[in-house]
Amino acid sequence: MRQTGNPSQWGDDHPYVSVLMQDIRNGCSYILEEQSRPCGVFSFIIGDDPTYQVIEDGHWLNEAPYGTIHRIAGDGSVKGIFDACLAYCLSHIPNIRIDTHRDNLIMQHLLSKNGFVRCGIIHVEDGSERLAYQKALSSLQLSFFSRT
Repeated sequence: MRQTGNPSQWGDDHPYVSVLMQDIRNGCSYILEEQSRPCGVFSFIIGDDPTYQVIEDGHWLNEAPYGTIHRIAGDGSVKGIFDACLAYCLSHIPNIRIDTHRDNLIMQHLLSKNGFVRCGIIHVEDGSERLAYQKALSSLQLSFFSRT
């Protein structure tokens, strides 16, 4: 992130090892592999996210059950990390929320490109603001992902 103009989102020690370990214990940490080699990681949690309870300068697209993508990162060796993550998440729930730092222009571009709508601003645990996005598939789109 530093190399792409976003030096402050995660700093030197974020995400904390304790948070990553909790994701693993909770069964919501996922690794993306290319030819059996890890190249990306993300956390995906279905259910209410406490940091999304209050949104400023806008509103969520809906209040339907949703999944949240957190802590997505790639090692830079493979393109399409976000696309693979999103496909997996949408196969489990058609309503996805995500947030990103104002300086994370790459993530903002990926969200826009993938049909996410910027909904407003939320604040994370330390009080810093994040841009909040949501993607909600219509019932027509849902049929593509249904398991029959």
